[in-house]
Amino acid sequence: MSTPLGMRGWTAVLTAVLVIAVVVPVLNLLVPPDSLLHLDDFYVTLAGKIICYAICALAMDLIWGYTGILSLGHGLFFALGGYAMGMYLMRQIGTDGQYRSELPDFMVFLDWKELPWHWAVSDSFVLQMLLVVLVPGALAFVFGYFAFRSRIKGVYFSIITQALTFAAMLLFFRNETGFGGNNGFTDFKRILDVPIDQKMKVLLFVLSGLVLVGFFLMSRAIVHSKAGRVLQAIRDAETRVMFSGYDPVKYKLAIWTLSAMMCGVAGALYVPQVGIINPGEMSPAASIEIAIWAAVGGRGTLIGPIIGAFFVNGAKSWFTVTFPEFWLFFLGALFIAVTLFLPQGLLGLWRKLVRRGKDAET
Repeated sequence: MSTPLGMRGWTAVLTAVLVIAVVVPVLNLLVPPDSLLHLDDFYVTLAGKIICYAICALAMDLIWGYTGILSLGHGLFFALGGYAMGMYLMRQIGTDGQYRSELPDFMVFLDWKELPWHWAVSDSFVLQMLLVVLVPGALAFVFGYFAFRSRIKGVYFSIITQALTFAAMLLFFRNETGFGGNNGFTDFKRILDVPIDQKMKVLLFVLSGLVLVGFFLMSRAIVHSKAGRVLQAIRDAETRVMFSGYDPVKYKLAIWTLSAMMCGVAGALYVPQVGIINPGEMSPAASIEIAIWAAVGGRGTLIGPIIGAFFVNGAKSWFTVTFPEFWLFFLGALFIAVTLFLPQGLLGLWRKLVRRGKDAET
């Protein structure tokens, strides 16, 4: 049975919605640039990008924190959603590209005469948005069906997912696949014939934030439902669950597929805000970072991975500007420290400090 959020929980959710949908747009679009209260365009884009990462961290928590499935390939699903959106955005450029052709510039450069078959519906916003969820979902379903039925789990499953995303990255690097090669897609100009200016980017930020809130509420409803308790039982003792009459494969496959689709949506929201998508988003390192966000924030908490995504990427934004050569060392040290000393992540540390404060008062 689902546990209600309570007054404090709903207050936090409504506050987040208010900040996302009202405060940030007002500070960025209405407050004069010379005012101390003005929010710079850079920070709106950065926050929008991190929100998309937070959706991936939340998706990771559903499968790792609550089901015990560690994926090192979720960057693939994120990138597939991004490429599906990118294909539509490339068609929206129209004849405004460098070569003034209806074909994307990279196809003209490669002397292609027509669109490949998998670009057939790329000019339809509705169909491409369906592909944003269907392509990652279908790939995850097929992969998960065979992996879970074969009872592949633990480190072996993690390694296979990493191999899958690495193979996809190598495939997308090839020019003949029709995905722009190592340059990917960029130079986007419009969405639904509306220019991608700062107002559009603020709208995308708001949409990303509301999607994150919606996914959080959906995830919370799932993990507190009967199915969610079965998932947690699978995490703790899959054999016992099987002997109790449940089929773990169905539950694992369902949450695995849902998690992949969430990452696809995150990728689609990410691309128009950042302005580029390339095979680098499929790199194994990108997928490992998603797991790090969940671990740093606190697995099995839903809100923890969101905090972890903001903390790690906020630190990354600062480090790569101030001390770029030390960023990877910091990231590695952070992950080791969390693994050894903070198994429940930053959220677990906060809860421990709050308990100690209450105990000291009594």
